[in-house]
Amino acid sequence: MADMNHLVMLHGMTGTSSKMRPLAESLAPHNWGVVCPEGTYVHPRSGRAWWVREELIEAVTPADQILISMKSLEQSLPEGKLIVGGFSQGGAIASAMLETSIEDRIVGLVLLATMTVRGEQLRKILGSIRPRSVVWMHGERDHIVNIDDGVKLASIFEDAGWNVVHLRHGKGHMVDLSQKDSLIDAIRRMSEDD
Repeated sequence: MADMNHLVMLHGMTGTSSKMRPLAESLAPHNWGVVCPEGTYVHPRSGRAWWVREELIEAVTPADQILISMKSLEQSLPEGKLIVGGFSQGGAIASAMLETSIEDRIVGLVLLATMTVRGEQLRKILGSIRPRSVVWMHGERDHIVNIDDGVKLASIFEDAGWNVVHLRHGKGHMVDLSQKDSLIDAIRRMSEDD
């Protein structure tokens, strides 16, 4: 039996798997499964995170926490093709997953209101792997992840020859549901490309 393909969506800081799942299910291509992993770390305010401030976890820097989260995902994601995406902090981890052994199974990325936290490593890996597609969404009034940082992330992919669908909006740190059909269409095309 062939492996099932999956849309993997990673929540942002203070989010949870259960909060991300309804959006992920609404975006998933026909006949694709949905995986919404839980962030590695408990956030002190609420929910989970893929990394937290250094003073909250003694002896483990945020950079090391990111690597731990990446390794955990690398070992736990299902077989088959993957479209990997995330919101905010989850999107930063999603793009970093290209540095792992699952890179060759990733057929596209969904980057929502996010930036890179491993820019140098991302540029390096993009220079040595085949280009794919990214759908990028960011709000001009985002006060948590500045849109300039989001644009820099999209540019890193474009400079490496990746096809980037831009879904820019005038709102804040959020998914613009008025562009949801465009988001769904971009993800569907990714699922058919490979």
